[in-house]
Amino acid sequence: MELEVSVEDGTRCRALAYPPLVGRPEPGDTVLLNTTALAMGLGTGGYAMVVAIPDRLPQDPAGPGHLVKARYTPLQATVQGADEQGSPHHDLLRDADSLDGMPVVVADLHSALPAILCGLYASRPEIRVAYVMQDGGALPAWFSMSCARLRELGWLCGVVTAGQAFGGDVEAVTTHTALLAARHVLRADVTIVAQGPGNLGSGTRWGFSGVMAGEAVNAAAVLGGRAVAALRISEGDQRDRHYGVSHHSLTAYGRVALAPAEVVVPALPGDFGDQIRYQSADLASRHILVEVSVEGLYEALRKSPVALSTMGRSLDQDLAYFLASAAAGRHTATLLP
Repeated sequence: MELEVSVEDGTRCRALAYPPLVGRPEPGDTVLLNTTALAMGLGTGGYAMVVAIPDRLPQDPAGPGHLVKARYTPLQATVQGADEQGSPHHDLLRDADSLDGMPVVVADLHSALPAILCGLYASRPEIRVAYVMQDGGALPAWFSMSCARLRELGWLCGVVTAGQAFGGDVEAVTTHTALLAARHVLRADVTIVAQGPGNLGSGTRWGFSGVMAGEAVNAAAVLGGRAVAALRISEGDQRDRHYGVSHHSLTAYGRVALAPAEVVVPALPGDFGDQIRYQSADLASRHILVEVSVEGLYEALRKSPVALSTMGRSLDQDLAYFLASAAAGRHTATLLP
């Protein structure tokens, strides 16, 4: 729930509450807020978070499951993992060991998700696509308004929350069991893997949450999936480390991913397109580079059912970023029978 809250100094701020964790706030309630993200002015998570409604605490959780996520924090959540004993899916997943060649599209940022889907559905509108949300960004899947809308429209057949992330249609202990659940529980034809909203970067080579993209490539490969790597590309981000092909992609795919993937290089025009091809060339020593036309993808992106935004930039403010993600979707569509 998105709320407006009056704080002690008389100002008002926007806040988020997750009713399954804290109960449902009502007008007039006093709430305990965590204002860390608000004070820092974070672009993605710039909300105060409701920690509790002190005068009306929620009921103790009574649902099934013994998988604890956001562990040993005051708001740790107990959920039923698809892979845990007692789950109706445990027998299905207990000995599951293969994705049966399912394409797995890997991306750095959560904002790539709808753009990849635009590229996929422009060619194959009938397929089932699942989203595996890693825990490098937001932990609650509920934070993503895009996920909720894409799920509602049937653009996602389900969301699997892996690791410490929670709140998906299916819960899983690791990225590996999340991929297996996407394939065997949700019966996905394609799975997209990316962290939740709010990635973390430190301006260092290794200190960014997107290293998980390389680990996802490894997980897909070891389970017999077909990894497709979406490059993080930007013409709108003027920071040297992110202009062109981001160092996040070059490190995650070039150093962390030990298994080969099909790295999609969008066929962008002009000098910028030449720069993308030049920067991507080093990845050819480990991966298969696939150049994909972007013709017609702008029109597909304009039809996105959710707003396209990355790092505060819209479709037209950073077109190359979204074209690169959509190109990964377009290529993945060609891998399906």
